[in-house]
Amino acid sequence: MSRSDRTHWHRYSPVGLLGLALLLTGNAVAHDLIEVADHMVTAADRFLRTLTPGQRAQATFEFTDAERLNWHFIPRERRGLPLGEMAPEQQHLAKALLESGLSHGGFLQASTIMTLETVLRDIEKGSGPLRDPSRYYVSIFGQPALDRVWGWRVEGHHLSINLTLNGIDGISATPSMFGSNPAEVREGPLTGTRVLAREEDLGRALLESLTEEQLRAAILEGRAPSDVILGPGREVEILEPPGLGAYAMTPAQRERLTALVKVFLERHRSEIAESEFGRIEDVGIARIHFAWVGGTRPGEGHYYRVQGPTFIVEFDNTQNQANHIHSSWRDWHNDFGADLLKEHYESEAHR
Repeated sequence: MSRSDRTHWHRYSPVGLLGLALLLTGNAVAHDLIEVADHMVTAADRFLRTLTPGQRAQATFEFTDAERLNWHFIPRERRGLPLGEMAPEQQHLAKALLESGLSHGGFLQASTIMTLETVLRDIEKGSGPLRDPSRYYVSIFGQPALDRVWGWRVEGHHLSINLTLNGIDGISATPSMFGSNPAEVREGPLTGTRVLAREEDLGRALLESLTEEQLRAAILEGRAPSDVILGPGREVEILEPPGLGAYAMTPAQRERLTALVKVFLERHRSEIAESEFGRIEDVGIARIHFAWVGGTRPGEGHYYRVQGPTFIVEFDNTQNQANHIHSSWRDWHNDFGADLLKEHYESEAHR
């Protein structure tokens, strides 16, 4: 957007006027998040306007409906409106809603995860669960508006994107789950595709940079778990032992650790990722821990986690001969916008 266009937008848009006020007070991050929230409201509204009454009944829920917290990443029946029951123009607008919350790279990952359903279908030849890239569901919770609390979800096999918006006060993007089966496609036209390559490679590069003494703290005893530990149905909690602290790393190793954390955050819009990383920096990079469980050579089942005072990311590659990845980003206090909602309700009570 050019300087003249931005001035024009600020002059006539209600959110622009508020954003201009925030810029004048120096709160550029809040201004950026308001723009993102405005994009999401627009995307959700355009999608909902195309739905028939029956489709709208499937896709929409009260914000307080328990379904909002009912997330998962396995192939199962879900509530919401699946892509397969949408007209082509509705599918385009559903994907535009997904794109409003993700970065370009994150949207490419999510789209490829959906496409891998066809690869699995060919590999399993009908012997496994139903594999269908049209079985990804869109759900809207509450009324999309800048002055309301609302949320949306796009979910299916190996993908769960949950966004919660508290008016103009903030955006929560967790729980966030991306998985990939196969982790590396080894046959067919997509041979060589690795959807979560950076997550795998940066985690391994950090491990390989550690000294023997550091490895004794970072590598935990036992076999790698068969899945992420803090999956659906589990509240976020600190996992013990924590592993190697960033305070015990060299500057170069801390840079690798920071890059690894950012890979998980940067699946989402840059404005969201920057806001979340700002929270992490505020409490201190030195307080982050890195832990690895399982084999250390390529092809061996392994798991790692990175956790700090505000977040935890998990990465598990153990299933299907270590060619099947689950990875997640959770927030200690703000999954499903818990902190945002607390602020909202306290503000409402005060008023």
